[in-house]
Amino acid sequence: MTKAQLDAQYGAPDPGNRGAQQARTASIDYWRDVKPILDGRCVVCHGCYDAPCQLKLGAYEGIERGASKERVYNPARLRAAPPSRLFFDAKTPRQWRERGFYPVLNERGQSPQANLEAGVMARILLLKRQHPLPETMPLPGSFDFSLNRKQQCATIEEFDAFARRKPLWGMPYGLPGLTENEFGTLYDWLYQGAPYEAPPPLAYGVQAQVAVWEAFLNGKTNKQRLMSRYLYEHLFLANLYFSNLSQRVFFRLIRSRTPPGEAIVPIVTRRPYDDPGKAAFYYRLEPLRTTVLAKTHMPYALNDARMARYKTLFLAADYDVAQLPSYAPETASNPFATFEAIPVDSRYRFLLDEAAFLIMGFIKGPVCRGQVALNVIDDHFWVVFHNPNSPGFKGGAKFLSRELRNLRLPSEAQSNTLLLSPWLKYSRLENKYLKAKTRYMDANLAKPGAISLDLVWDGDGWNDNAALTVFRHFDSASVVKGFLGDDPKTFWVIDYPMLERIHYLLVAGFDVYGNVGHQLNTRLYMDFLRMEGEFNALTLLPREKRVETWSYWYRGGKPHVLDFIHERMADFDRQSGIVFTSDDPQRELYSMLRARLGPVLNRDYDIAENEDGFIRENLQELSRVRGQALYWLPQVAFLSISDGQGSEHIYTLIHNNGMSNVSSLLQDEQRRLPSEDSLTVARGFIGAYPNVFYQVGRDELPDFVQAIASLDSEANYQAFLGRFGIRRNDPRFWEHSDALHAAYLELAPVEAGLFDYNRLENR
Repeated sequence: MTKAQLDAQYGAPDPGNRGAQQARTASIDYWRDVKPILDGRCVVCHGCYDAPCQLKLGAYEGIERGASKERVYNPARLRAAPPSRLFFDAKTPRQWRERGFYPVLNERGQSPQANLEAGVMARILLLKRQHPLPETMPLPGSFDFSLNRKQQCATIEEFDAFARRKPLWGMPYGLPGLTENEFGTLYDWLYQGAPYEAPPPLAYGVQAQVAVWEAFLNGKTNKQRLMSRYLYEHLFLANLYFSNLSQRVFFRLIRSRTPPGEAIVPIVTRRPYDDPGKAAFYYRLEPLRTTVLAKTHMPYALNDARMARYKTLFLAADYDVAQLPSYAPETASNPFATFEAIPVDSRYRFLLDEAAFLIMGFIKGPVCRGQVALNVIDDHFWVVFHNPNSPGFKGGAKFLSRELRNLRLPSEAQSNTLLLSPWLKYSRLENKYLKAKTRYMDANLAKPGAISLDLVWDGDGWNDNAALTVFRHFDSASVVKGFLGDDPKTFWVIDYPMLERIHYLLVAGFDVYGNVGHQLNTRLYMDFLRMEGEFNALTLLPREKRVETWSYWYRGGKPHVLDFIHERMADFDRQSGIVFTSDDPQRELYSMLRARLGPVLNRDYDIAENEDGFIRENLQELSRVRGQALYWLPQVAFLSISDGQGSEHIYTLIHNNGMSNVSSLLQDEQRRLPSEDSLTVARGFIGAYPNVFYQVGRDELPDFVQAIASLDSEANYQAFLGRFGIRRNDPRFWEHSDALHAAYLELAPVEAGLFDYNRLENR
């Protein structure tokens, strides 16, 4: 129906029309009946920034907000866009309508017929019911599953035309339809006007913990206030939880106009370090109001030990805060200037305590969306950290104080910036810093034997954050604890200035709504940080092998990238004190790092830990497959192995693309080396965006392994899927999806979240 017809039959749309509907008694409860269906069938695609049409279904407020034709991810944006963050940038449906969002629930006259006929959500669910998915596999080309596909964000006035044009595009899009019971529950709920009641208040024990932490975070002294600002700017994306309580309740740390004990009134800024204004504000713990998603879930424990640690690092340390730092962009965007008063050792040890969380911010924060943002890193590499206990880097605080200007980041230019001139400016600053750093290293590592494994943090003998593995899955990424997979081509040694800059460049300082200049300059600056981490790693190798190793890492790289190592070596030419005995010192070094970090090395994902010898041996054989056969595999696959006794063993297959180098922004395919592709097989779940599901009987494992090793064409892969795959239109899809989510929650009760199905393949 046209707008005129809808208006004539049901009245003009007005968000206020829905107010009376909420008071009606309904037979269907949102929390008990509706939300579990929405989570399992809808939120798996409609969860976050990259939700189609910005329709976020993980919270009732997102359903009421509705959808938008504007994209959040727009790499060609010339001017920064107004943010559209749920719960922050507008509060009511009427305010969202003023910002261009349109309803998916009926906002005309409130009657059962109008609720179904004048609501997009009801119409698009019914469309799927009327036009089920084709049984052909793969689905026809009329479906568009590309990540940057043209959005089809039909308003209710446009819906009839959309349904005629795209009859197969009902929801869930490109996936099997709902069961009779699921459809009936949602349709009846919409028929009744989508009623909703607020969740019950938090349990007393949880409220008591919130009160304790809010009191701690809102101390009055300058020292306490500077500590809290530092904590907030590093934890603002965390899903905080109280590890001493059994309830799975998460919180976000926010700034509020109101003190503890009163209703929270958030301070809305683009970045966590933006000026909160002159009026008083308070740090508050707000309950997480959306469904937990694997792609954004970054759990962080609060407990008595954590508070004691904060007191030791930030309050007991001997320093004074005569004056609190400014929120001016040029100061606030530079953590080395803002928090100069806090001892470097305290800051670094805070970051190291949860280093995986800090790196995860780069992976799971808003910057993670899209291949251009992530092709700055290799597909598989290991990360270790500079040892804060090493005497080889004395005087670090004075060095950083001298380098404050050179450590400035592109985010100080905020969200609207030019392309070329800022990049030239910050590249010059970074080059000055690197020259000063290499001279500093040269002076501090002059003694024979100074370059040793002692430069690598050993986790203080207990912290498994000391060794991390990072995977890039083309346009998403993952980080896990431990050294996972075979020896990688490259590895990083991250020091304090690098770790802090990664966070302020890619997490605290990154604006997903920023213009193309902001986003491109952020990506280009990250090139420097990657190369800096790799240079730190090279210093552990024999002097005569460093240029050769770098040249291999950057085969075909541009001259300025290849010159990077020569410039660094001009200032730092100290010989490694590590004794190597083979012609492959990098492989030897990996072995030494495993030994040094052995006591803290996390092995949760290691298939060698599998007690079933038959499964272990077959998966180890699978992990040895290399080269062209892997070209046909997607980036992330979840493998379920049925043991015939009612148990499912879950593994992740990660396809690592061979690349000559990652020094260019575009043209990945020209730098692809399929002959160097590798496969990492891991226990449990890695990756928030599975591309495909495989299901194999235990006795079929040898056939499964052989089939992958023999892949040589797309047709061959499709035949493989026909035997072992659960495609996106497989009748078993939702049952299998539910089983995977249940298994994830059982394996990792704190870390688990819903997977995102926007990258499922159609093959």
